[in-house]
Amino acid sequence: MNAGRFAAITGRYPQLRLAVVGDFCLDRYLEIDPAKTETSIETGLPVYNVVNVRAQPGGAGTVLNNLVALGVGQIFPVGFCGDDGEGYELRRALAALSGVHLDFFLQTPARRTFTYGKPLIVMANQPPRELNRLDQKNWTPTPPAVIAQLRAHLMTVADRVDGLVVLGQEDDQATGVLTPELLDALSRIAGANPGQLILADSRRSLRKFPPAIFKMNAAELSALTGLTARASPARIAAAAVQLARQNQRPVFITLAERGILGATPEGQTEHLPALPVRGEIDIVGAGDSVSANLAAALLSGATLREALTLANAASSIVIHQLGTTGTATREQLRPFVVAD
Repeated sequence: MNAGRFAAITGRYPQLRLAVVGDFCLDRYLEIDPAKTETSIETGLPVYNVVNVRAQPGGAGTVLNNLVALGVGQIFPVGFCGDDGEGYELRRALAALSGVHLDFFLQTPARRTFTYGKPLIVMANQPPRELNRLDQKNWTPTPPAVIAQLRAHLMTVADRVDGLVVLGQEDDQATGVLTPELLDALSRIAGANPGQLILADSRRSLRKFPPAIFKMNAAELSALTGLTARASPARIAAAAVQLARQNQRPVFITLAERGILGATPEGQTEHLPALPVRGEIDIVGAGDSVSANLAAALLSGATLREALTLANAASSIVIHQLGTTGTATREQLRPFVVAD
């Protein structure tokens, strides 16, 4: 990609309006100083002293964070949090981000805030080391009243945006945002506006999703099609083309160290190798950076290969950010994608 194309594509980002629909959570990092370890008088067990706490949007919020980092002009989260302390932190973190509007983000006492508690051992001159997570989830189905509110929000916001990025983060679909009722609403939106970008990703499965731009990793492709995750790129490309023709929209497959692959309904495929590893890595958030960059680039006129190039670079930048779920800015992307 030359400098002119990079500027033309990324220069459109501030004019974009995007909705991010799905399971938002709070990433709470608890930084532990091992030099301050004590022993509990009551239990005789080690006490890990937390010297710093960081909180940021996670799950679908990680996609949103990456859109903010790219300079997308207006972003509308569609999801829920609980009427609890974690919900307060999540809303505050979202509200602090440039261009984010919370008009369609529901806070309700009927749900708890999905939270990833991430204890980190932090020592000078060493990468952070994450201990066992302490997660908080919803274990009961999302109440019908909450679903109805979310559906109404989704139908309203769809008319105000250029595109929607959809992420299912919960293992049990019934407990999250993307219930069958929300997927039905997405199907209606796609039918009424066939030219509107809808990019969907789900850690559980995209099997029952309406036609959209599917983005998934090799394991998720395997769950959807039965094709082994270690299949050759040629076989993965053939499966991606079949899905693209079925949905009449592009399909993107991330292949970890083997790079990223894209396919169109017309049968075009592109496969880019992963960029070289430049030190220690942490893969958390890499897929969400891909989703954000694909959506922004495609809405801004990027070709299949150009969108893949930007997404591939973003994931490489993100995996080298340790102790956090990272993002990639346009300034960070430029040296990785612009040929001198």
